[in-house]
Amino acid sequence: MNYRDCVERLKLYFRARIPFISIHTVERARALEALREASESEELKELPFLVHTLSKGLTELRSDKTVSEASDVAHTLGFISQRVRNEANTNQTFVFTEVSNIGTDSDTARFFLDVITLAIDTGGVIVVLTQDTVWSQLQRTGMNISLDLPEEEEVLQIIKNLIVEHVKEKKVHNEWDDDDFREASMILSGITKVEIENVIVSLIAKKEIKKSDLDELKFVKDKLFSNINGLEKIDVSDSILETGGLDGLKKWLDDKNKLQTPSKRDELKSRGLQPPRGILLVGVPGCGKSLSAKAIAASWKLPLFRLDFATVQGMYVGQSEQQLREAFQAAEHVSPCVLWIDEIEKGLAAGSDSSGVTTRLVGQFLFWMQECKKPVFVVATANNVDKLPPELLRRGRFDELFFLDLPNETERAEILSLYMKKYLPTEISDEIKKKCVAKTDGFTGAELESSIRDIAYMKIANNDLDLNEELILEVLENLVPLSEMSPDTIEQIREWGLQKAVPASGRPIEVPSPSATRRCRKVYSV
Repeated sequence: MNYRDCVERLKLYFRARIPFISIHTVERARALEALREASESEELKELPFLVHTLSKGLTELRSDKTVSEASDVAHTLGFISQRVRNEANTNQTFVFTEVSNIGTDSDTARFFLDVITLAIDTGGVIVVLTQDTVWSQLQRTGMNISLDLPEEEEVLQIIKNLIVEHVKEKKVHNEWDDDDFREASMILSGITKVEIENVIVSLIAKKEIKKSDLDELKFVKDKLFSNINGLEKIDVSDSILETGGLDGLKKWLDDKNKLQTPSKRDELKSRGLQPPRGILLVGVPGCGKSLSAKAIAASWKLPLFRLDFATVQGMYVGQSEQQLREAFQAAEHVSPCVLWIDEIEKGLAAGSDSSGVTTRLVGQFLFWMQECKKPVFVVATANNVDKLPPELLRRGRFDELFFLDLPNETERAEILSLYMKKYLPTEISDEIKKKCVAKTDGFTGAELESSIRDIAYMKIANNDLDLNEELILEVLENLVPLSEMSPDTIEQIREWGLQKAVPASGRPIEVPSPSATRRCRKVYSV
């Protein structure tokens, strides 16, 4: 539950004198803040609240006055048992902040159970802050509260309090408006209050809060969490945006990116709509599916994480499902982000096992896609679509299913120009480029890049090499494209895309017969 609900629930339990309360949290300071606020309410402010820490011993929660200097839990429990036996000391509340070994039937857990039994007669309450589970016999004596990490509204208030205070004191210049504050609160939700404060204070230390700082905030969780379970962080540079073709996909993404602003998110929420959840990219191998995932992250200025289903496959019963669940939780934790699931058919292939693991993984993935409330945009790629379970392809699972086809003449010209400019030291004439385009019918984007890269290698190895028309066309002729090596497979993939997917190029998908020309390769010597 959120902070405000936690305070109200604590007030209720304290008034009812519930003998044992466990607060599940990773934020000790924020939990103590909630306890202090609850204890200062009108009905509870006269009751004693004592808190135990290893550094201070037992102190009064409100005044921080020392009651007992015993730092270890066992001695403090002994001290408390003496106090609760004294009928003059009624309705006392004792808070333990650092307790171990209460998740099982241990000596410590039994000691707590005994003290709680004693406290019941005098209206005593024992509160334990913990990140772990509590022994069932102990938990059954009371109630449990789970204090969630700050939600967007609380994060917004934390950020405003810090920045506005420094702006009033004229210690920092602020360029953010209300939408920027709300954007920052969305980005920083999912981390602790201390971590939020550290991030904002780091911005304040620069003496100026700029609009561009919002882009940096989107990557701040990478610095906070260097080890992310089940996910691989993919570094993406802005140069990846220089991609040829795929105009239909680019336009769709540009339109959906407009829905990422706070005002648009509020409008979607008011209409009961979810923001875009993700896309499935299928098509001919080498036509830019992986490149598109990286380009989306770079275009939207979001961190990119890759989920490999091979890393979540476990040998024990339930292990695969647990590891996939942890990977999804990690993705939510570092959101907003782009989650790239490469070759999804290898992890969720229909009928790939007889144990039922794949079926459960498919169900778990679809459930998470449906219920995830965090800004995680999924980009799944697939080569062999025949292996995908039909429930994954049903309309509504992904926002859209795009097919990446072999580049047409215009797209090949764009791709060749891009890589020639990037890899080759000299300008290639338009006449040569036109002949290259004609020579590369049936090439994928990856094959076009590979050919130009080979030419660049030759030039670097031999500076005197003349990059003339004959050499360039010979190198292109030397590559046998996949469309000629596996024509039946490529035609089958394109037939599928024609019937079931939206063309990423923005043009109709055509299924021409692959060229009957066969190439004879050779080794070049420079």
